[in-house]
Amino acid sequence: MDKEKIEKAVSMIIEAIGEDPNREGLVETPARISRMYEEIFSGLGKDASEELSKTFELVEGGMVVEKDISFHSMCEHHFLPFWGKVHIAYIPDQRVAGLSKLARTVDVYSRKPQLQERLNLEIADAIMKFLNAKGVLVVVEAEHMCMNMRGVKKPGTSTRTYIAEGLIKTDKNLRDEAFKMMGL
Repeated sequence: MDKEKIEKAVSMIIEAIGEDPNREGLVETPARISRMYEEIFSGLGKDASEELSKTFELVEGGMVVEKDISFHSMCEHHFLPFWGKVHIAYIPDQRVAGLSKLARTVDVYSRKPQLQERLNLEIADAIMKFLNAKGVLVVVEAEHMCMNMRGVKKPGTSTRTYIAEGLIKTDKNLRDEAFKMMGL
């Protein structure tokens, strides 16, 4: 990440909106935003292969569900935050990931300019690919600042998206069971 370039751009934005970038309250803002971008865009260029590489043998088992995984991301259309919860259900094939690894997977894909629908897809694809899962369901529920503070200005509006792959996509009973276990 080019921190110097970010600082210069932020300073130009401050000036372009009619503010003084040298004003006491704004003089350190470009550096603060650059450090913030380094953190909130830390998922750029990454996938969840590392997070999902540590697995454990499963002798017998059924569906694994982890719900209410908190996340935050930045809408790629307006560079405004969106945040909420991710719910994951998957059917393992002889190996399972540690539960913290599912949360870390959400972090990897949410920490970049993102679309909610793509976030669903990237998480589901990673679980299918890196865990060799038999099926997966990923549900994302989020509130978007681009809906809250600009445009239609509808605070509290929530968007729910989901994607199913493998057995959970093709078997309605499994899909219904996954939704039920998620409390949805």
